[in-house]
Amino acid sequence: MLILITGASQGIGEAIALKFAEKPNVTLALIARNKEKLSIVAEKCRVKGAEAFVFSCDVTQESEVAYVAQHILADLGTPDVLVNNAGAFQPGSFLEMNLADFKSQIDANLTSAFLVSKAFLPEMMQEAKGHLFFMASVASIKAYPGGAAYCAAKHGLLGLSRVIREETKETNIRVTTLLPGATLTPSWNGTEEPESRFMPPKDIAQTLWDIYHLSDRTVVEEIVLRPQLGDL
Repeated sequence: MLILITGASQGIGEAIALKFAEKPNVTLALIARNKEKLSIVAEKCRVKGAEAFVFSCDVTQESEVAYVAQHILADLGTPDVLVNNAGAFQPGSFLEMNLADFKSQIDANLTSAFLVSKAFLPEMMQEAKGHLFFMASVASIKAYPGGAAYCAAKHGLLGLSRVIREETKETNIRVTTLLPGATLTPSWNGTEEPESRFMPPKDIAQTLWDIYHLSDRTVVEEIVLRPQLGDL
């Protein structure tokens, strides 16, 4: 079983990798820009018994995605699970944000998922198998001050996932979008909020794991997860 995860070097991506590493006969294709951090995650997965391969790639760049996809498909095969987890958050109000920062957020959170899905989905559809996951956010359904580009990108990601769901439902591909709220990842480094105010990444990973293990006759299209006390 081949599990491909973008943004796998830390946070939710790392937690998902470690969760799937517990499953027998798993091969992990871990993608992120930081090869050093990826290698640390890969070794943790190997300790759990999984095969883990590291691919350093900027998933906002079409040429880099194409190069990595070519090698993964040739050497490891077609993913059984593809997790579009890569993303980034940069605060900024609409009037303060410049075009470069806006495009950067769109690329990191939306274009990346478009490129990676485009690279692997045709093979998954041809083999009529696989589960495609998108890591969206409560920002996909709720706007808040200071999140102009991030909210726009995550709203777009939810729209993209819904279209792909409609276009692939007859090909035996399952498509699920997770919309988590505040999760204790490096994006929150420096916050004064207590740890108890956040969801742990392992809970997001467990949710994805449970959704994947439903029968092939059932798909969770979208699921919202929030801290017990609600959004920050």
